Amino acid sequence: MNEDINKKNIAIVAITKKGIEIAKRIRNALSESEIQVPEKFRDSDPSIIYFSESVTNRIEPLFYKYHSLICIFSLGAVIRLISPHLKDKKHDPAVIVIDDTAKFVISTLSGHLGGANELTLKVSEILHSIPVITTAADVNKTIAIDLLGKKFGWVIDNFENVTKVSAMMVNEEKIGVYQDTGEKNWWNMDQLPKNVELVPIITDLLSEEYKGSIIITDKMVSNRSLTAKSVVYRPKSLYVGIGLHWNTSKQTIQQGIIRVLEENGLSTNSIKAITSLDKGKHVVGLDEYCTENNFPLLLFSKTELNKVVVPNPSDLVGKYEGTSSVSEAASLASSKGILIVPKQKFPPDLTVAISRENFQ
Repeated sequence: MNEDINKKNIAIVAITKKGIEIAKRIRNALSESEIQVPEKFRDSDPSIIYFSESVTNRIEPLFYKYHSLICIFSLGAVIRLISPHLKDKKHDPAVIVIDDTAKFVISTLSGHLGGANELTLKVSEILHSIPVITTAADVNKTIAIDLLGKKFGWVIDNFENVTKVSAMMVNEEKIGVYQDTGEKNWWNMDQLPKNVELVPIITDLLSEEYKGSIIITDKMVSNRSLTAKSVVYRPKSLYVGIGLHWNTSKQTIQQGIIRVLEENGLSTNSIKAITSLDKGKHVVGLDEYCTENNFPLLLFSKTELNKVVVPNPSDLVGKYEGTSSVSEAASLASSKGILIVPKQKFPPDLTVAISRENFQ
């Protein structure tokens, strides 16, 4: 995730006069886009980025710096230009190709995870063009395994199974789905594909009638026969409450959280946020831990935490912090759900509690 933080949004590359006019129409509708054209077309438009090197040499840095590339020239040329830089669908940018008359907008690379299919539809509306999308899940109007839950920030635990289960999906083999947490509206549940069936118990997926399966949970899945046929999705459902001292280190926090998760069979990939008491100034170890792991940090005042009913209040904590609970109260206040791991103590300076969001 961190390697994408500095990527820019959309680069539009045009190499003809007609292409530049098409690029301007797109940019006027998509403010997050930038136009890049050869130096020989330089005019008085200061918003266009001009380059003097060859298109071949220009494409390479654009491929790595931008989330999406819109190329307004031939599909064959684009394929030759980007092919030396291809890595995999988790890292490659979205690439779409538009012909010089804007008749077609073609989703070319990273259709699902990269968002090329979505961008293709958006740009085709802007240009009144024909969108060309060839990914099987979209053509067959079925569930795209690698895209399910993306809009909610869900994480795939075992990406190596995506291709296999995706093939089962588009070939209409029987797929079972088990979900015990996370957003429920990841699909129109009244119109599931005919080969997809929800199951109430996770072990139901072991039945031979299900050739593949989707598991949506924040719990660890240890059955190897089950994980071998499944794609495991991790919803962002867990709020980790932390009680600590001013000098509690990043290492202590990390070790405590990992231990609590492991002992309770919960996934790190399902952490939605870290939460604690607002002490009035930054706690260095907590800030460092959240920054390093890219976790949001939610802080509550003593007054807010005192309003939360917890199972394990502490008079000693109340004496020193002004609230009788930090980890449990902060976890519950942020999740608005249920406490699933009561506070665990790591003397002398750390407590950890975990709550799960209540998804409607």
